[in-house]
This record gives sequence, C-alpha cells and structure tokens, in this order.
Amino acid sequence: MTAAAMLDEWLLSILVCPATRTRLRLSEDGSELVSDEAGLAYPIRDGVPVLLIEEARRV
Repeated sequence: MTAAAMLDEWLLSILVCPATRTRLRLSEDGSELVSDEAGLAYPIRDGVPVLLIEEARRV
C-alpha cells in the first residue's frame, strides 16, 4: 500500500504546514505533503506525515 493510500481525505483536510499554517497538498507520487506557500515538502514515512520543518526539503 502506498503512503498516499494510507492518508485518507479527512486527514489531508486538517493537516497544515507548521511553518505557514496553510493547507498542504499531496505530491504527485504520494510520498510527500507539499506546502506551496512555504516551498517545502514534508515526507510521509510508513504512512505517517512527518511535519517537522527540519525534516522538510525545499521545492
């Protein structure tokens, strides 16, 4: 099962970027949650979003 399949719509609707407090979107491959406003992508590991700024990568 992919990380994207593990995240349901409800969870995606309540998660926000810890840096900007704006909505996140799922990356095309489903492996990250992207904050377009912050320019950061947060990894999803074993179906769990890692919303730590120090773990995010620049996009």
